Amino acid sequence: MSLPHNPFKRAIADGKQQFGLWAALADAYVTELLATAGFDWLLIDNEHAPNDVRSTLAQLQAVAAYPSHPVVRPVRSDSALIKQLLDIGAQTLLLPMIDTAAQAADAVAATRYPPHGMRGVGSALARASRWNCVPDYLNRASEELCVLVQVETMQGMQNLPEIAAVDGIDGVFFGPSDLSASMGLLGQPGDASVREAIRHGIDTVREAGKAAGVLAPDPGIAADYLAAGATFVAVGTDTGLLSRAAADLAASYKNSAAAGATIAAVRGGY
Repeated sequence: MSLPHNPFKRAIADGKQQFGLWAALADAYVTELLATAGFDWLLIDNEHAPNDVRSTLAQLQAVAAYPSHPVVRPVRSDSALIKQLLDIGAQTLLLPMIDTAAQAADAVAATRYPPHGMRGVGSALARASRWNCVPDYLNRASEELCVLVQVETMQGMQNLPEIAAVDGIDGVFFGPSDLSASMGLLGQPGDASVREAIRHGIDTVREAGKAAGVLAPDPGIAADYLAAGATFVAVGTDTGLLSRAAADLAASYKNSAAAGATIAAVRGGY
């Protein structure tokens, strides 16, 4: 049995744009449905969505048969959480709230076995190694792991050149919502100054030879970041898509019914 391939890692290394969708509904059936839509990657969110290790495992299993690559975001960059997510088979991690190069280096170390890191050795129990059916998994695992760090504060932006230069970091992802809050613009992720900061950040990451990513559900803003050189962009969220579609459908019928009632009332007045 061979080590599972990570096409997302190769794609961003080659500079191929990858379009993703946030999967925050925390349900394997929903995430499998999303995997049929054609996105290059899906973000299984443990930071702000009600996921845990078991629900994440179910989603990894659900999408395994599809081309969409699962990216997993833990609630924080913690070596114990990273170990669990890697053991259940996550190959690409998005690690939030990275503010310094030291934190970025610790994140990489958490994904590597000793002597190159601190990942605990338990491959006999792990889906990642197919329960030790993958030959030489311990020595080869890092070949297919992709480490993305999320920079989303002013401190992180100030330290961005050093963060992006850390060996083992495959990409840097910008979080507009937290960054805007850090800049004193809470709830304004599309503000011009936030967008300028992210565009400058994309340049810095690309200069370091790494891939830059960002969340941009607004098509115009997404186009702006893509033009600036972003490689992997999340262009929507499942919660947003469902909420908007449901509201639009309800409104279309309610508006039609209201218009019909008005017409009937007018006609009844004659």
